[in-house]
Amino acid sequence: MRRFSLPLVSGLLLSLTALGCSQNSRETSRPTAPTADTPPAIPLETGATTVAQGTGRFPETFEDADKGAYATADETLTTGSWHFEDALIGSSEEDHKNGQHAARLRGQGRLRMNFDAPRGVQTIRIKSAAYGNDPASTWELWGSVDGGRSFRRIGQPVQVQGPRLLTTTFQGGAAGSLRLEIRKTDGGKGRLNIDDIALEMGSGAAASGGSVATTPTPAPAPKPSGSPTPVGGSPQAGQRDDNLALGNPSGATANVNMPTNYLLVKPQFTIGYNAQRGTPTWVSWHLSRAWMGEAPRQDDFRPDPALPRQFYQVTRNSYSGSGFDKGHNCPSADRTTDLDDNSATFLMTNMIPQAGNNNQRTWSSLEEWTRDQVRQGQEAYVLMGSYGKGGTGQNGKMTTIDQGRVTVPARIWKVLVILPEGTNDLQRIAAGQARIVAVDTPNDQSVSPDWSRYRVSVDAIEAASGLDLLSKLPLAAQEQLESRVDAGPVR
Repeated sequence: MRRFSLPLVSGLLLSLTALGCSQNSRETSRPTAPTADTPPAIPLETGATTVAQGTGRFPETFEDADKGAYATADETLTTGSWHFEDALIGSSEEDHKNGQHAARLRGQGRLRMNFDAPRGVQTIRIKSAAYGNDPASTWELWGSVDGGRSFRRIGQPVQVQGPRLLTTTFQGGAAGSLRLEIRKTDGGKGRLNIDDIALEMGSGAAASGGSVATTPTPAPAPKPSGSPTPVGGSPQAGQRDDNLALGNPSGATANVNMPTNYLLVKPQFTIGYNAQRGTPTWVSWHLSRAWMGEAPRQDDFRPDPALPRQFYQVTRNSYSGSGFDKGHNCPSADRTTDLDDNSATFLMTNMIPQAGNNNQRTWSSLEEWTRDQVRQGQEAYVLMGSYGKGGTGQNGKMTTIDQGRVTVPARIWKVLVILPEGTNDLQRIAAGQARIVAVDTPNDQSVSPDWSRYRVSVDAIEAASGLDLLSKLPLAAQEQLESRVDAGPVR
């Protein structure tokens, strides 16, 4: 038996404890005395936030929905809208369930609420089992108190083995907003069934087993909305804004029939992905001090489980021996608030084959310059992409790698929209209060370390790539701002 606590707050802070009872023959886990082995706290949030609301009709039994494929999608269930990644709703004899349906996750599948639970949650119960005769699976419960902008793990991993549905109970209380995400974390071949997600409400702290009870804890002083507490650090200034605030450059959609222009929306960044090239066409993200902390680099390069099954999955081995770096679009160092944010940057859908000198000198210098601006009180909206075919790495010029399944781009570009931290960003950008820096570099080993030599206009990148950048700005502002070539200081 294990006991864990996790603060969740909106005005009042109560402890929430997760009791994972893995490989236990009893149906329901029960609490024991607390231990010192507690996970990091969910970042505390205050202030008004607009959130999607569910129906409040828990438990979620998956009985009134039909999702027969693992493809990423949002599904409307009895309780509200849920996001499925590498997950479906199973109804076969091999699905272990209470009723006719249960969720089934594979790989690193996820199941996330797109809405906040009713306020006053006191107890969370989740049933789980291994699918069919599959080997053991491990899952984790994560929680968000800021409308899904950031998540932290609740408790410790739960391992399930065998066909019997076991109930893991999380007892305590959350007076404020809360949404949950279930993550299959082992990444193995074993599939996982999840059923009967139950939330119980109350007005006070819940008793645990008649002997150990959670007790209210005073809330700490509030901090600015949107600013998570970094791993090992202190609350940061700034806030997290929409990663796609400047517009969708290619009109990408999450349509499996559009493999060359497939939209992947993640909490950390948004991607317009080209499955035929095996690389993103563009990646868009926001950068402020709220995204920067002290989380270490994860280096866990891996396929993206959110890609539809019919798309080719690029792996870290796809780049082996090619002479090209696995070049990040959204950099690892731009996402250091917590381990989850940093890990997301190592999905292979965020990578391109990038010449080592371009990646490690030119691009690294540009990325660090951008972060320096942010550390000085600026925020940045960043768009990065690549186009063309054929680059030169350590092994010479190549047009593709991985037996022709991953295209090596000829050019790599980036557009930075930098402005002082604040609100009403689109209005301020349109009014000329932002510095716009556009860079377009060759993907080769002879590229200069001085990125400023490659500054161009946004118009030039649009003409070369066929994209429509900064499309959320008024047309008059686009015409004025996109024609300029930045000549500002870079030292």
